[in-house]
Amino acid sequence: MTETAAPAQVPLVDYLVLGADPHLIANECTSCGARFFDRRNACAACFKSEFKSVAIATAGSVRAYTIVAFAAPGVPVPFAAATIDCGGTSVRANIVNTPIDPQHITLGMSVQLTTFPIGADENGTEAIGFGFEPA
Repeated sequence: MTETAAPAQVPLVDYLVLGADPHLIANECTSCGARFFDRRNACAACFKSEFKSVAIATAGSVRAYTIVAFAAPGVPVPFAAATIDCGGTSVRANIVNTPIDPQHITLGMSVQLTTFPIGADENGTEAIGFGFEPA
């Protein structure tokens, strides 16, 4: 019996870590503790220039959200764009794996990070995105 290799996967964004325990990584200013998900030359809060990588909590709560009903052609609607508080770090992501309505998405709702394939190239390499689903 031959084993079939799993398709290669790449994260959609540099700060998504895949594997057995998917999580997000932020750049934390070593001076003031501000966190950023993109590369920085200097901290936007204190202007210092030293950072360290820190793992972000995979569970959090919905702090704000909006239901998007109109989007660019080819983008399925509705979807819920949200700000999630993950242990004090704000993460912007979509709410997934639940009906998109105010009966199922509420402020303060507990959510957890999830990953999912969003497409594949001609070689079968999957791009993996992330969102948050009800905990």
